[in-house]
Order: sequence, then structure tokens, then C-alpha cells
Amino acid sequence: MANIIELNDLSAPGLDVYARLTEGQLKHKRHPENALFIAEGVKVIGHALDAGCVPVSLLMERRHLTGKAAELASRCGDVPVYTGEDGLLASLTGYRLSRGVLCAMKRPSLPTVEAVCQNARRLAVLEHISDATNIGAILRSAAALGMDGVLLSPDCCDPLNRRAVRVSMGTVFQIPWTWLEGWPEPGLSRLGSIGFRTAALALTGESVSVDDPALAASERLALVLGAEGDGLSPATIATCDFTVRIPMGHGVDSLNVAAAGAVAFWELRIR
Repeated sequence: MANIIELNDLSAPGLDVYARLTEGQLKHKRHPENALFIAEGVKVIGHALDAGCVPVSLLMERRHLTGKAAELASRCGDVPVYTGEDGLLASLTGYRLSRGVLCAMKRPSLPTVEAVCQNARRLAVLEHISDATNIGAILRSAAALGMDGVLLSPDCCDPLNRRAVRVSMGTVFQIPWTWLEGWPEPGLSRLGSIGFRTAALALTGESVSVDDPALAASERLALVLGAEGDGLSPATIATCDFTVRIPMGHGVDSLNVAAAGAVAFWELRIR
């Protein structure tokens, strides 16, 4: 049964997680067993619960207690459900809760690289992508457009960043992902030893079109996308088996990394 806590002020320690802790503090690197993340919106929180994530508390506008979040609160058992008037909650978070409900959850254990790769035929591999919106959008496209998993270099933005989770629309809980240590080497060699050919999305003189038959014919293919602005590092491009470009018109030389990923995922999915 929901443990509803009516808020009259914002001093309750249980509210720190929603407004007074940074993303770094939520990750709790010294004690990862206590690490948390924030999910926003009924749909996203539902996907997280479906994936086995453990709720710690909820924060929602009062009107949602008997509305769209009522079933969600019941799924979360007896965790605290903080609620109050819209204006009070907005003064806590700094913005109106556009989706009406937030949930603090324990960070799940991540699979190994080998587990993500085990049954995969198509992977997205991300290098130094630091924008949370791009991470969320890439995860959403990867889940929707035929990728079997996502691997991230250690300097990428955390996929459980609050904004990344929101932009992903909960697909961060639906597609397997994990960190790929040792980048670009030995990470790329590790993928090769598992059986993946690697394709760097980059504009070079040696690049082939994304619809090149050799790419589609690859039994196992990892598509490597690079940082906003600078793209992939020269070392990464040199190490990959293919360099791939997306043909474009009107003199446009490149797309946003999330848009480029969506095009490549669709074109190179397993038919």
C-alpha cells in the first residue's frame, strides 16, 4: 500500500535526491550499492519497473495520486510517495513537473560486454558522446531500429543521467548496454575477438556509403559513432574495419550524431 507523505515544506531529507544531489552524488561512487538514478514520467518509470529496477521513493503532484500515477504508486509497494501542490513541488525541483511524477530508483547492475554481445548481430558503439540528449536519443533509435545492444566508451555521458533517461523514453531499460573499457584499444580488438566487424561513421576519403553491400553482408557488425562536433578520433577510425558515410545533398556535410545513428541503424539492421 502506498505510503503517502503530504509535504508542507521542503526540508525532508528524503527530498534531497530530487533537488539537492548532483548526478555525481546520485552515482555514489564510493558506495555503488547505494547509487540512485531518477526516472521521470509514468511510461518511463513503468519501463524501469518492468526491467526490475527497485524504487526508493516517488515525488508526484497531488492530482496524480488518483489519476494516471495511481497504478504506478501501487506497483512501488510501501516506498514513500511525496506529494503536494504543484507550486510547492516546482519550488523544490526548480521547474514544473511536466510529466507529473518522479521516481528515485536504485541503479541496476550492468551486464558484461560479453553478455551484451552474446546473441547480438548489430551493435551501436559510442565514443565520447557527452550530451545527455544525444545519448537518450541514440538509445531510443537503437532500440527501435534494429540494434541488439549499445556499448559506451568510458568518457560518454551516463545513460542513467536524468535527462538521458527522459529523452530515451525508457528504452534505456529495454535495450542491453554497458561500458566498454580500454578505448579505443583494447576495446575494439575485444569486439573483433568476439566476432564483430567494426564500422566507423566518419567523413574520410576512404569511406564507403552506408548502403554498401559489404556492410549489410557482415554477419556481426558494430557501428561506431563519435563525439558531437569532433566526431571519431583518428585512432578509432584507423582501427575499424570500415569507414562509413551517409550520402547527403544540398552541400550538407554531416548530421547530428543521434540523427546519423538513426539513419545507419535503419539501413544496416538485419532484414
